[in-house]
Amino acid sequence: MLNLPFNPTQVIDNLRWEQFSAHLRLHCPSGNLNAVARAAYYFVRPVLPVAVRKRMQKISLRDWPKLMFPKWPVDCTVENLLEKLVMLSLRTERDTELPLIWFWPNDAPSCLMMTHDVETRTGVELCSWLMDTNQRFGITASFQFIPEKRYAAPQVVMENIQERGFEIGVHDLSHDGDLYGNWDKFARHAEKINRFGREYGARGFRSGAMYRNQDWYHALDFQYDMSVPNVAHLDPQRGGCCTVMPYFIGKILELPVTVIQDYQLFHFMDDYSIDLWKRQIELIMEKYGLIHFITHPDYMISERARSTYVQLLQHISRLRDEHKIWIARPRDVNDWWRQRAQWWLTMRDGRWTVDGRDSQRARVRYASIQNGRLVYRAERHTELCNSGHVDVRDAGKSGRIGVPGKLGFGLPGWSIGTGPSGLG
Repeated sequence: MLNLPFNPTQVIDNLRWEQFSAHLRLHCPSGNLNAVARAAYYFVRPVLPVAVRKRMQKISLRDWPKLMFPKWPVDCTVENLLEKLVMLSLRTERDTELPLIWFWPNDAPSCLMMTHDVETRTGVELCSWLMDTNQRFGITASFQFIPEKRYAAPQVVMENIQERGFEIGVHDLSHDGDLYGNWDKFARHAEKINRFGREYGARGFRSGAMYRNQDWYHALDFQYDMSVPNVAHLDPQRGGCCTVMPYFIGKILELPVTVIQDYQLFHFMDDYSIDLWKRQIELIMEKYGLIHFITHPDYMISERARSTYVQLLQHISRLRDEHKIWIARPRDVNDWWRQRAQWWLTMRDGRWTVDGRDSQRARVRYASIQNGRLVYRAERHTELCNSGHVDVRDAGKSGRIGVPGKLGFGLPGWSIGTGPSGLG
């Protein structure tokens, strides 16, 4: 029996739900504009040149290199904690290995998801170029449109995007930076956002400028959200979910943004290489996580920016060919993660198998400790993988591993409890 002096469920929830961010707002006020300044900025934003916006944002976020938490450029605190819990359980129970339903279909080592936020009329006009470029490399994506005011896109544009196999999502309501200003206003706006979602046939949502309040997501009628950064040092709202895996916020699945946005890379850091993107991808793949990009057609105007984006797609294509990563639209990731939450492992003829509806693409891997690290193997006598996030289901005495709890985490014969003992 493994007993802990803290509740790991609460710790992980606090990280994913950014409960520590109030401390950041208190000690890093320059990174969080007050309501008056934010309203003024978004009022004049449509007429501000990018150079002016870039200068203002650099002043506002000038303290970002001093931030120690979440860890830049990718924070895997949740995965590291879960890994430690699994290793503690293995040692306490003296088990040699634990089975788990692998995170991605067909044993893919990671998942990559490309999303495009469209924020200006120029961005709407460049959607066709962006789709052409993506399809040259066999990459589909989702386009998020802001439904009100100057950002609204013609219906014919959205229909063309869907006809070409891409996805449509709702991006805020009017991108004025005040969606989460107060509950009453948010509730009214959520009704309109939900109506636009039904009109667009959209299953996903992203707020403008990554403003968010995860406690209010229950008012949104979407299957998934894409508004929470892994590390938010360069966003107007500081924080970060500290995980590279999807997670549930009530009924909504959060697909966290795990790499730097193109605007931040090009205009804030003045970097037109893909070196930082490559480093972030490498760190996420070490944890078998979700590699989630946001790029904007609005910032693909210059040849320099377009060349950098093509280099990125070339790199992604190599990852797909050499490492078999799964490149998917957000709706596909949402479907997979929801299905996976309903499957279980059953011992059959001496082997663990995945049971449940539409589980043909699911694979079993085995976690064990090797040289002080958690490693995986796909089947017996095959090559081991390095450590990462673990999601092993709760097994009773029957030998069946059942449906996970809200964390999607458990151990055979164990479950993460809600009391101070943590595991038991």
